[in-house]
Amino acid sequence: MSGLMSYSGLTTKIRAMESSFITEKQFREIAELPSVPQVVSYLKKNRGYAAVLSGLDENDLHRGQIEAVLRNAALEDFTSLYRFSNREQRDFLKLYSRRFEIRLLKKCLSSVFDHRDITPYLQELKKYFDHYSDLDIEKLGASSTADEFVENLKDTDYYNGLKRLVKAEKPTLFDYETALDLYYFSFIWKQKNKILKKTDLELITAAYGNKFDMLNLWWIHRARHYFHMEPHEIYAMLVPVQYKLRKEQIRALVESETDEEFAARLADTYYAKIYTDLRPENLEDMYVYVLKHVLLKGSRQHPYSAATIYSYLYQKEHEINRLIIALECIRYGLHSDETMKYLSKA
Repeated sequence: MSGLMSYSGLTTKIRAMESSFITEKQFREIAELPSVPQVVSYLKKNRGYAAVLSGLDENDLHRGQIEAVLRNAALEDFTSLYRFSNREQRDFLKLYSRRFEIRLLKKCLSSVFDHRDITPYLQELKKYFDHYSDLDIEKLGASSTADEFVENLKDTDYYNGLKRLVKAEKPTLFDYETALDLYYFSFIWKQKNKILKKTDLELITAAYGNKFDMLNLWWIHRARHYFHMEPHEIYAMLVPVQYKLRKEQIRALVESETDEEFAARLADTYYAKIYTDLRPENLEDMYVYVLKHVLLKGSRQHPYSAATIYSYLYQKEHEINRLIIALECIRYGLHSDETMKYLSKA
């Protein structure tokens, strides 16, 4: 009853917002549009994007701005839910919002390594970050070296996770992004126990637990099969969390000597027994499927819970990622059928 009372209004609001999600039929219509400006015009008629696109001239928007504006749609939805939430729900939303900071930090880092100006991208997101984040995005965006970027994070809790790389020999963008991910995942796993209780804690533990396990399976396969990394290198990049995967299973997977042995070890995991289509070659696709399945199941079975918030925000971000892929396909002149193939894998 307490869940019903505290979540009834928020759940009703979320259900109304879900009605503006883009359908597969609409994605097909988008894929068939001949130009990026026409996609923007199409999205202006969708309730989920009308507000962030209103007043913008689709013919003047360049690639970085369009991506940022679309990302803003998720931030606007987050803001709307935050304003409608009680204290406990806001605590979870603050925890979830760390993913927005991580994405922005990675964007800034990529600009440092690629020597690209991302000022227009940051300007589009400034309104949200000025209000909901302690990050100085202008300072971070102006960083010209990785060392300067890390120094500009000195007053944040991201600093400790990155400062060790300053003394490392030629750290790559991948090294920095991995360090950010590992900090973020560890932070989430610890903090959820402090802010959530009972059903909310159980559901969010399941959501993140499945996510981290599946990420580890995917990363182990990629590291072994494509990059031929040594076991000690693979261990360094894994999320330090086990949910349904046992430590000995992870060790066996990492230290498999052949692809056949890895496949056999994978078949012995909880996930291969629950999801019978799970195979090494489709781990990336199954990662997306499993997370979505767990979130939707939790939201359906417990609509008056934090799972409904997480499920909505996840679906919104997933939709935006697919829109960005569609825009890239259209930008490069791909046929609509080819675009839909890419979207089906996203």
